[in-house]
Order: sequence, then structure tokens, then C-alpha cells
Amino acid sequence: MKILVVDDEEIQRVTIQDDLRDTGYEVIALEAPLLALELLHKEKFDIVLTDLKMPGMDGIQFLREIKKIDNNIEVLIMTAFATVKTAVDAIRCGAYDYLTKPFELDELLQILSHLAKLKELTTENVQLRRQLEERHSFVSIIGKSEAMQKVFEQIEIVSPTDTTVLITGETGTGKEIVAETIHYNSHRSNGPLIKVNCAILSREILESELFGHTKGAFTGAQNEKKGRFELAKCGTIYLDDVDDIPLDLQVKLLRVLQEKEIERVGGTKTIPIDVRVIASTKNDLYTLSQDERFRSDLYYRLNVFPISLPPLKERKKDIPLLLEHFLKSMNPSLIRKVDEKTISILLDLPWEGNVRELKNLAERLSVNCKCNPIVPECLPVEMVERQQQYYQIPIKQESGSSLPETVDRFEMGLLKEALAASLGNKEKAAKILDIPVSTLKSKLKKYNPHK
Repeated sequence: MKILVVDDEEIQRVTIQDDLRDTGYEVIALEAPLLALELLHKEKFDIVLTDLKMPGMDGIQFLREIKKIDNNIEVLIMTAFATVKTAVDAIRCGAYDYLTKPFELDELLQILSHLAKLKELTTENVQLRRQLEERHSFVSIIGKSEAMQKVFEQIEIVSPTDTTVLITGETGTGKEIVAETIHYNSHRSNGPLIKVNCAILSREILESELFGHTKGAFTGAQNEKKGRFELAKCGTIYLDDVDDIPLDLQVKLLRVLQEKEIERVGGTKTIPIDVRVIASTKNDLYTLSQDERFRSDLYYRLNVFPISLPPLKERKKDIPLLLEHFLKSMNPSLIRKVDEKTISILLDLPWEGNVRELKNLAERLSVNCKCNPIVPECLPVEMVERQQQYYQIPIKQESGSSLPETVDRFEMGLLKEALAASLGNKEKAAKILDIPVSTLKSKLKKYNPHK
């Protein structure tokens, strides 16, 4: 910490300066408050240690002027005339503490140690709050594609409300992040966000987790327990994989959504709840309801405001943005670039694992790859092989004597060889074949119309 000592008594001032410097603090000492105020306008200090009685301006007036410049500066008052009124006035005006002269160095060091811990905690809290705000702001969901812009609009519309939301999308598309964003941008953001993964809990455990239980409700229920709906009071409950809730429990969930009240397992008392519900699923609930594998009345109760997240293969223009974001989040001090050839390979992948798969790749690259920019050789071998297989052109097996069929087979063979030689890079393959990239893409579409 950087400390400014202000005292018109030279011996006292110099002694404190030398003692604090010897213990490792950065210290500047001045004899007058006016000189100190000029310096405070120019330099940043953490602590000001000032005498109370000084010519021109006393310590209380000086304290008020310091707080006008920077309210985060902590002020310690030194005085040889300590009274209760002096202490009250100093604390009321914003002083952290006061010392009665003469004081021991250990007494001052103890106060400075407490201040250091306080400032460290304050800094951590500010950073954590900033990280929380950044994580749950709309910009934390990366994407410039048209599909993601629609998602942003839907989040912005529904967040301020208490409307029930159903988020659908393949595994790894970011359903939980969307749920978090909705909660933390709502008027319930100061309340809890309680998450329940409905797929990993057995029927008995899930019922108890959701609704709680009374003492003796079942074997092992030795104490009364609140359920997740109660714990989410004035906040949000997020039901992930809601389609995995057993049909008989769906009846109880439907009643909760309709009546805004629950009953604990083994109990008869109804408990009112004030909770917003956000649910998510990787399956089509409508189809499940038509097949009687999900209650249709519960489906319509959950599907008040649907948000559908597109798979990564349908928003490939977001891949460079997402990769840059993940690499930066894993090592903020290092700016990592990705060359165009690597991006080209990544754009050609099917991305069955969606955004989660891309995040895992970024973590792998941040650990294994020392290149900057990241080049194709840094990519996992299995990923490059999968890209080649994805764009592999099937050669027709049946024989044909016509000229068009013979030309097609020959052309497909050339395309296949060029893609293999270029590790799937279309630009490089086009150069090998001495044709425009647009022509290569057109021929790939011709022979593989579904890829």
C-alpha cells in the first residue's frame, strides 16, 4: 500500500516515514495539508496518516477534502488530545481510525494490516461483482449470427417479467447460460437461482429435492427438509432436462405451477411459494406429449415463452468469436490469435458437441499449443481426421460406361485427393486443383448435397 504521512512536527513525521519504509511500505511525508492536497490530485494513495492539530487546516477539515478527492482513500487521525468527541467527529467524517500520541509502531502496523486485508477483500468483491455482471450480461452470450440475435431479443423481452420460460436446444448449446442470464437480468436477481438437474436423480430423491419432506416421511428422513422450490423463494428455479421428470411427479409439478404452492413429501400442509420457473430440454416436448411420454398439460404450462437455441453447425460464423472468447477467458494476460487455415478447418467440422465441444477445444489449445497464431498442426489429430471424413466424397460403386458418369467419378476422385492433401482446407485444395474456391464449393455441394 502507498501511504501519505502529513504532520507539521518534523521529528514525528520523519520517524513514522522511516519506520514504515523499513517494514516495506511505500511512504511519502509532507508537513502541510495544502501541499498534501496538491499531491493527492496528482498521485494515487491508499492511506493518509495525518495529525489532527496543524496550522492552516486541521485534521478534520483535511479529512473532508481528502474524501472529496477520492472516497476510497482510508484516513488515520493522529492526536495528542484524544477525547470522545474527537473520535466521534473523526469517524463520522469518514476516518478509519485514530491514534493517540505517543503510540507504538506495533499499534500502527496492526491497524495497517487490518486495512490491507480490508482493501484486499474490497478489491476482490469489486472484481467478483464485475465478473458476475460480465458473465450474466447479454454480451456473455457470444454471437453475431442472425439466429443468436433472435435469442438476444427474446432474452431481453422476457428477463424483466415473471413469465415461465422453456429453453430448448441440443446438448452443449448453452441452455444453462441463457437461464442464468435471464435470472440475473430480472428483478429477482438479488434472490437465489436454484438449479436442479432432473436427469441425474432417482424418482424418490427428485421428489424430495423439489418439494422437501417431513421428518419420518420415509426411511432415512430423520429431519425435516426444505425442497428446492422453497429454497428458491423470491428467486428462480431452473429445471434442467425437465423431460426426465417421471409422469407421476409431473402431476405434482403441474399443480405447483398452477397453484403456486407445494406440499412436502409426507406432509399435508400447503406452503405458498414465490418462484419463477425456467425449464430446459434437449428433446421435443411436443412430440413427447403426443406420444404420451410427457404430460401435454404440463408442456403447455411450461411452454409459455419458448427460446430455441441453434446448434453450432447452424451458426458457424460465430465460431471465431467464440474461440477467441474462450481462449481469452482461460488466459486473460495472453492475446491468442488463430490463423485463417485453422479457422477454415474448424468451420468445416460438424460440431456434434456444439459450443461445449468448442470450449473444450479452446482449453486443450490453451494448454498444449504454444504457437501464436494457432496453426492447423495445433489441432487434435482426431479432429482433423473427422473433418476429412465429414467432407469425404463417396465414389460411386456401380459401373457405368457413359461419358458423364466416367467424368463424375474421375472428378470426385480428384476432389477427394485434393481435400486429403490439404487437410480439408478448401482454399488450399482449390489451389491444388487450380480452380476458384467458389467452384470447389459448388462441386462439393453437387456430389454431397447434404453436407
